[in-house]
Amino acid sequence: MGEIVWLVIVGLVVGFLARLLMPGSDPMGVLGTIVIGIVGVIGGYYVAAAVFPDNDGIPWIASVLVAMALLWVYRRMTYGRGTAV
Repeated sequence: MGEIVWLVIVGLVVGFLARLLMPGSDPMGVLGTIVIGIVGVIGGYYVAAAVFPDNDGIPWIASVLVAMALLWVYRRMTYGRGTAV
């Protein structure tokens, strides 16, 4: 149970950093930020930790970069949605 709470907190921080570093507005709420951050942590942190086992900062940077890439994909998928033509 403690690992899930920790993953949600870290996911929120990583998702917030990704949204902060990406230019433009996001109509995404807190739940979307947490999901983007959690997927970024799982995709980036653990892969970078496996590839670079002796570096402490690289997994955090990788998780933010993966979250930023997911945010970019999310924006491309939802751009223009809800506008009537």
